[in-house]
Amino acid sequence: MDIVQVAQRIADDVLFPAALATDAGDVLPRELLDALAGAGLYGVVAPQDAGGLGADFRTLCAVQEALASGCLTTAFVWAQHNGLVRALAEGGPAELTARWLAPLARGEVRAGVALAGQLPRPPLRARPDAGGWRLDGVAPFVSGWGRIDVIYVAARAGDEIVWLLVDAAEGPSVRAEGLKLAALNATATVRVTFDQLPVAAGRMVRRHPVSAGTAPEVLRLHAAFALGVTARCGRMLGPSPLDAELASLRTELDRLGPGTAAARAAAGELALRAAAALMTTQGSRSLLVTEHGQRLAREALFILVYALRPASREALLARLGAPESG
Repeated sequence: MDIVQVAQRIADDVLFPAALATDAGDVLPRELLDALAGAGLYGVVAPQDAGGLGADFRTLCAVQEALASGCLTTAFVWAQHNGLVRALAEGGPAELTARWLAPLARGEVRAGVALAGQLPRPPLRARPDAGGWRLDGVAPFVSGWGRIDVIYVAARAGDEIVWLLVDAAEGPSVRAEGLKLAALNATATVRVTFDQLPVAAGRMVRRHPVSAGTAPEVLRLHAAFALGVTARCGRMLGPSPLDAELASLRTELDRLGPGTAAARAAAGELALRAAAALMTTQGSRSLLVTEHGQRLAREALFILVYALRPASREALLARLGAPESG
């Protein structure tokens, strides 16, 4: 069966029926992530010789969209894993790749991500120390705590960003503080403080200049969450003009061109409108926590602001008729 069809079947038959209960919990059920691992989706972009499915980038986006249409909480935690898998599969250090890629592809080891080193004023820094690194500062948002084994950490090191593989466990130099989110609270997102944590040199995955900027592929993956929420709203609404907007926007995003940042903003705004249309159609009952309308509306708000980059933020503010952030 086609990989995307497998993902959509799991979204419809496993994730969506459990989505309200998942949304109401403090941490998503492990068996939902196990279902993804059992279908091979933790290795969707890993090469086949490492036990993965060897899918291309467009397929990854389609799988992420499909899973997000079932339960954004589950899709969001799963999606954090793929950054590390892609980095190793696309040219990670040989020893690190040999040790980690296959168990990551099988879902036996599950990864989260901390992007604090990419922020304009990074709260997380790394400095060379005894042949390795010392990690110090704060990762404001790390999702999947208690469901992940390692964190793929971006830390600022001078004019570079270094990506390090760190165990997702508290200790003398690692402290996690739970956060209460208005949506996707069951992602078990935490604020992690690193206090001069030593990281072995062999745990550096990659490094690149800060000036490298944000690749269009990153924006495309962020937009896949919004497309998934829109798709679910559309299925619940029935045929509408939103369907054509969704298809057109997906095509624009797949071009990965100069317009990707604006298209990422448009995807967030479309999800918000689709959720509003669903709630309006359902009426006041959509406000009940037992209804999907309010869940999808909160998910739409989450992806509207999640990991916005400056260009997408300005494009989104323009679409919303708000002043530029300045």
